[in-house]
Amino acid sequence: MSEEPEIRLRQIEDYRFEIDFGRGLAPLQADEPPPIGGGQGPSPSLLLLSAVGTCLSSSFHFAMRKFRESPGLITATARATIGRDEQHHLRVQAIAVTLAFATPAASIAHLDRILEQFEQFCTVSAAVRRGIPITVSVIDGIGRVLK
Repeated sequence: MSEEPEIRLRQIEDYRFEIDFGRGLAPLQADEPPPIGGGQGPSPSLLLLSAVGTCLSSSFHFAMRKFRESPGLITATARATIGRDEQHHLRVQAIAVTLAFATPAASIAHLDRILEQFEQFCTVSAAVRRGIPITVSVIDGIGRVLK
């Protein structure tokens, strides 16, 4: 299956842009934070984190369903490390994602296989990981770190 997703951007003012996703979805405004922008929407860095975090969460859910398991509600936190490169330009240098699910790990029969496979299903993190290191942690419903 080959897709060619497309969005359209329209500058509103300065660093604030409207993002049109098409397909009847509500547009979103993005903006750089102060002092460069007005902070009127998520920054491009936050949008990148949301794409990586959402894709990994969806991939984890997909892997659970593949093995007919139920994780309960999934939550995620995605954090970027932003710093300057050799030319002193700000860059996203690393991303850390923590996924948590409500069900205790002991009640999921195929958890080892799920943890081994789910990241392979994530289109976004697999592509981003080529240029930005991504670490992923998984926590079950009783707070036990599984990965």
